[in-house]
Amino acid sequence: MFLLGPQLLQLDQAGTQTAAVGGSKRTRVTLCQRLINEKGDDFEQSQKSLQVENGQLIKLISNLADAYGKQIQVHDADTISSTLLALVPADAANGQQQQHQQRGPRRAKCLNQDRIQLYDGHDKVLHQRLQSIRNEMRTRPSTQSTEVDAYLVTSYDEHMSDHLMEADQRLKFLSGFSGNSGEAVVTGKSAALWVDARFYDQADHEVNCDWKIFRRGEHPTIGEWIMNELPGDSRVGADPHFVPHSLWINLDRQLNSEFIKLVKLHRNLVDLVWGSRRPLPRSGSVKVHPMWLAGDSWDAKVNRLRSNLTAMRCDAMIITSLTEVAYILNVRGNDIPYTPVFKAYLLISNREIILYTNKTRINVGLVNHLKSHSCHNEYCVQLKEYQDVWRDLRTLSQHWKRILVPMAAVFDMGASEAIHGAIPRELVLDRPSPVIFMRAQKNEVEKQGMKKAHIRDGAAMCEVLSFLEDRFLAGDHFTELSLSREVDRRRKIQDLNEGVSFRTIVAFGPHSAIPHYSSSNRTNVEITEFSTVLIDSGGQYQDGTTDVSRTVHLGEPTAEQIRAYTNVLIGMIRLSVLTFPENLKPAELDALARGPVWGDMNDYPHGTGHGIGSYLSVHESPISISYTSKQRYGFKEGYFFSNEPGYYKSGDFGIRLENVLEVLDTGKVHPSGAKFLSFQDVTLVPFEPKMIDRSLLSAPEVKWINDYNARIRTLVGEELKRKQKMDAFYWMMNKTRNVPEYRSDADSAARHVSLNLQIVTLAISAAIASLLLMVS
Repeated sequence: MFLLGPQLLQLDQAGTQTAAVGGSKRTRVTLCQRLINEKGDDFEQSQKSLQVENGQLIKLISNLADAYGKQIQVHDADTISSTLLALVPADAANGQQQQHQQRGPRRAKCLNQDRIQLYDGHDKVLHQRLQSIRNEMRTRPSTQSTEVDAYLVTSYDEHMSDHLMEADQRLKFLSGFSGNSGEAVVTGKSAALWVDARFYDQADHEVNCDWKIFRRGEHPTIGEWIMNELPGDSRVGADPHFVPHSLWINLDRQLNSEFIKLVKLHRNLVDLVWGSRRPLPRSGSVKVHPMWLAGDSWDAKVNRLRSNLTAMRCDAMIITSLTEVAYILNVRGNDIPYTPVFKAYLLISNREIILYTNKTRINVGLVNHLKSHSCHNEYCVQLKEYQDVWRDLRTLSQHWKRILVPMAAVFDMGASEAIHGAIPRELVLDRPSPVIFMRAQKNEVEKQGMKKAHIRDGAAMCEVLSFLEDRFLAGDHFTELSLSREVDRRRKIQDLNEGVSFRTIVAFGPHSAIPHYSSSNRTNVEITEFSTVLIDSGGQYQDGTTDVSRTVHLGEPTAEQIRAYTNVLIGMIRLSVLTFPENLKPAELDALARGPVWGDMNDYPHGTGHGIGSYLSVHESPISISYTSKQRYGFKEGYFFSNEPGYYKSGDFGIRLENVLEVLDTGKVHPSGAKFLSFQDVTLVPFEPKMIDRSLLSAPEVKWINDYNARIRTLVGEELKRKQKMDAFYWMMNKTRNVPEYRSDADSAARHVSLNLQIVTLAISAAIASLLLMVS
């Protein structure tokens, strides 16, 4: 059953009566604007909803087409959208370019985002929630008035976490978007969602046609869209606890230029709509992360942090990031999915340390660990209730001259607007948290733990992939969801495993061309031998965090797929083997991995790499490898990060390969005095030999693959034999056979030309990256 919303029958008058059909689909965007105006008797001219079965809707469309003299055939609901698009005159979009930008890109699932919307049951629920938010906007008090004209919702909790507990997934509740990065604005008549480019296709699948979807970094921005939607003197409301301070001040400044006010609301409107259906906030146990895993005591970390604060002339710091709290105090929790942290704030000054959390979770072991029995010195932790932080920030700040409040840096969004509002502005020092850099540089114990965790994780992936191949050949059937569950099951039985580090991605065929596809009961498909299977997964181990991507093919890959896979592998290798001076920035390395993919006139809409934690977050600042990145933080020995180039052919197939790399100090020095650094892969999972075109590889690249395979055979092989997983062991040995080191002279000549082109591409890209950094 489809629902045609009554508000959509209020249409603008169309232009000329007749025109030839033609032009691209992007220009034919007014759909039934003409059809309804000219043949209005075929629709109810009322404010009641018109419900029609598929067959009735198809018949209605056919009748309208006949009125235009078009001969069409509509067989089912799946062809409705394309059929209607074909009816719209090509000149319908003349003069509408600015309006189209405000509406956003054409939605794949929507007939026409300004005219007709098709709702299923789930979409209808989301539609009703949107109406409820609008009702709350008109009735709930803010700080100064009884009404707001727009409402801002983000994908964050109070701590700007990467992943959220269910009770904090407000954006998902309102819009249906389940990605972990987005912002939404609701007005009285419109609703818009901004997402990172890597989540755009996912949002288009999940969000109903009430919403316009935009990519972050493109026009219109949130502020531009609001200013086009609302007149001056309008009011935009938001809950400051869930808005990063950086977003708040930028949006406030932009809106003020058009006399639109951004106001703080006392109550969260999404929570009011959610009501008693909202899940209870999780408050799980907290456990000590022992020295044999942490490698450093918490009081030693506090001492180093205080030294940093003294150097910045700060009397105190409020730590809002949950991973920073866990790292500094050597504790872990389970409040948040995929990340072993718990909800808390940590206040550190020269004389005291205060942990604000739900005190019901405190146990004797934690009290002993934090020396909280009788806290009378600067190296013990006072324990207070979570909400006490707001009172203490206002009272304790009276004794400080300057307090560091974390600002946004790479993957860390910094403190909320609410935290900033609790401290007098003149006392605040906005700087990236020093803990980011302490946490990123692993000590010797953490480095060894990360390597051991990746060996066990490699064994788990060998078990999964060998099982998949064997059972598929035996006639078993797999879907994206069933294989995802198998990946998680094999990983969870490994020693020291504490779960997965993010939701496992298993994407088959066209789904693998969506970089961060998330399978669900609505999108789940069976895996066959006719396309690629992309598996992106990771584990949380007490001694480390993993993140690995592999792409396989259960049949015979096409020549195009083989070439794409090989070029992605070459890009991965070129970054992995690099030796470079430490003052080179991550953005300047991006072209090494992208070069081979660019050579095929393709690119991938995500970064090449991100930092990774040690039994903490799978995305960790400060490392972000992307030529669009403006951050200038460099590599240091002891950092770990991902190397994950990809190739995506929309609607067909996708390939991504991902390893985690460790940053090493070579012991050599650049003439400028900078250290020379290099990388070593710690991920140990075989590549797919049948998808590697030997003729595209250089001799050094072949040697790298063979050396990498030898490490897998030794390290992962021993682990598989220890666990008596001989099926996986023999599968691994077969996949890691040596690649021939020689090839024909013709292949070598072609490779030489290709390599020269890629060197030129790298030089141009490095120049562009430098210009971007200069502009920023």
